[in-house]
Amino acid sequence: MLIIEVKETESIDRALKRYKRKVQNVRLIQELRRRKEFVKPSVSRRNEILKAVYKTKKQSEE
Repeated sequence: MLIIEVKETESIDRALKRYKRKVQNVRLIQELRRRKEFVKPSVSRRNEILKAVYKTKKQSEE
């Protein structure tokens, strides 16, 4: 769990912005979404291969 210390002179908006930035840097949301459902290793490997093929195809078009 992330804890943000709010300073006396700091506004709530600024503290919320720091919290959001910290969550994004830690990649907490991505990890939660990944753990939400189980994906078989073979399926995840296939997705990686398809993504790599897509990227190389895009690069070759440019």
